Amino acid sequence: MSTRYPFTAVVGMDDLRLALLLNAVSPAVGGVLVRGEKGTAKSTAVRALANLLPVVPVVAGCRFSCDPVSPDPGCPDGPHADAPGAERAARMVELPVGASEDRLVGSLDIEKALSEGVKAFEPGLLAAAHRGILYVDEVNLLSDHLIDHLLDAAAMGASHVEREGVSVRHAARFLLVGTMNPEEGELRPQLLDRFGLTVEVAASRVPEQRVEVVRRRLAFEDDPAVFAARWADEETALRDRIVAARTLLPKVVLGDAALLQIAATCAAFEVDGMRADIVMARAATALAAWAGRTEVTSEDVRQAALLALPHRRRRNPFDAPGLDEDKLDETLEQFKGEEPQPDPDEDPEPDGPGDGGPGDGGPDGGGPGGGIPPQGEGPAPETDGVPEETPAEAPDPAPAPQAQGPGAGERAAVQAAEPFRTKMLSVPGLGQGAAGRRSRARTEHGRTTGATRPRGALTKLHLAATVQAAAPHQRARGRTGPGLVVRRDDLRQATREGREGNLVLFAVDASGSMAARQRMSAVKGAVLSLLLDAYQRRDKVGLITFRGRTAELALPPTSSVDAAAARLEQLPTGGRTPLSAGLLKAHDVLRIERLRDPSRRPLLVVVTDGRATGGGADPVALAARAARLHAAEGTASVVVDCETGPVRLGLAGSLARELGGTAVTLDELRADSIAGLVRDVQAEQTTRRAA
Repeated sequence: MSTRYPFTAVVGMDDLRLALLLNAVSPAVGGVLVRGEKGTAKSTAVRALANLLPVVPVVAGCRFSCDPVSPDPGCPDGPHADAPGAERAARMVELPVGASEDRLVGSLDIEKALSEGVKAFEPGLLAAAHRGILYVDEVNLLSDHLIDHLLDAAAMGASHVEREGVSVRHAARFLLVGTMNPEEGELRPQLLDRFGLTVEVAASRVPEQRVEVVRRRLAFEDDPAVFAARWADEETALRDRIVAARTLLPKVVLGDAALLQIAATCAAFEVDGMRADIVMARAATALAAWAGRTEVTSEDVRQAALLALPHRRRRNPFDAPGLDEDKLDETLEQFKGEEPQPDPDEDPEPDGPGDGGPGDGGPDGGGPGGGIPPQGEGPAPETDGVPEETPAEAPDPAPAPQAQGPGAGERAAVQAAEPFRTKMLSVPGLGQGAAGRRSRARTEHGRTTGATRPRGALTKLHLAATVQAAAPHQRARGRTGPGLVVRRDDLRQATREGREGNLVLFAVDASGSMAARQRMSAVKGAVLSLLLDAYQRRDKVGLITFRGRTAELALPPTSSVDAAAARLEQLPTGGRTPLSAGLLKAHDVLRIERLRDPSRRPLLVVVTDGRATGGGADPVALAARAARLHAAEGTASVVVDCETGPVRLGLAGSLARELGGTAVTLDELRADSIAGLVRDVQAEQTTRRAA
């Protein structure tokens, strides 16, 4: 087995190390979600935790890791009466993003089950992770059907496998740890709530710490065994401290004063449900045990809140998780009761293994608190919100009226209007892309629509079709008993229809004709509303803007709808309208995306008033020619007509006809305006393709 990077050799990241160690002390805390930019050692720290966990007593030979003291009475490998016990190291099982459903929950031999009536079950990753760690890297990219199984197992502590009347159940209690880069998309709220704690990590901006990170990593890569040996004593000390904290944990008292602070804090931040209160209580108790105390203090409650509440507070979909620490301190002070006095015989701040550098807070809470990038690194560069203009970025105070460059006549970005619920825009036909909630598609989950011969491994049995195929051959196969003689050729795969996620590519007109503040505010509000819809329907999104002389890919196709909303918020306007450039840029982007992901169907949403005033000698003809490129490739498209006023030229409608799509006004885009928008979009697309 390859040597893992030592946990105690991780530089900084006090919050992350503390959150992982609290779960090692008390697995009931519920796991950790680690959010952060790429290259911040998220996976390294998580994988290093497995070496610190105590050994696990198991029933010898049990594939489901039953505890010999209290074995699972329903274990498929049971019963385990008088079964010999054994010990093994705690497992950390990794769930790949592209894993199949059978790989996660296990699989049944359908042919043997039908012909012999035997439950031949092959355990999956949920069984392997029982009483250990289930680690999901890039958890935000996990498919919906896998998330559903994770939610069920996390809620019930068991996994159920159902295959056409054949049922297997086994225990599946695990510590769920996930890492993610928020730029690649957010998690479903249901799964987000299943993580007990959350931590934001960022690379240090302190040169000395960055030097130490590089030095240690290079030393580890040169000789992993020698490097691990250098940290063996610190690893042993930390492992012993975890065992001591686990032993002390049942003796920790959660007083009424601390419990009141927990309840008041959760109420003040308006978290949904009661899970936050329970997680905070468990985390505060684990913090006290980690510090070697038998009573929970206000500081334990504060630290638990910083780790347990940021991802649970009520917020808009595009708001980053976080917690107002001033409000937290006020709430704790308001409900502060009599603090427990530390036992003079106890060491309130036991020494923990550090990084070996000066000023190390260590994983025992010496850092600034959960949910905030630690180590006092100074202010990190702003990554969200509208950045302040620098002199180099400031618009020309007196642009020439004839100028057509990208910065000519540029106006400052305006705020988006209040978003609203939109009509559902979908791609016509039947696709087979990634699972989502927008367009019809052939999927592994959904309503059964028919049966086919399986290509490769059978995953979803169509029982009636299988019996119908096998029935005529029973006499020829010499059937004498009640069992049905089933051959491989008789098996039929169920075909199912569900919903898929699409690539929604926005092409937004940011020219001078859109620059009136009230109009651009309404346009941004409409696009933001469509982005919210894409977020809920699990789409990928991209953003193209065009103004002046050129079009710009403001955001390459991504699963991070948050990033698209941030780019939209900062979008300035001004200059001519190079409509053809915007459509050609969209054509290039979609061409590349078809090569990367041919199964994901695109939906082009052009937000414009239809005017074409830039991009060549005859901009209108060029725009029509570019639109026909999309129509020739069958790209589903919608033009959001932003033209306002009593006199309308209808240019957006003409553009929609060239695209082979449909045009809707901003008012028609609202879900409560005109019924049947989706049917209109699909009907017009179908009619034009038939013509």
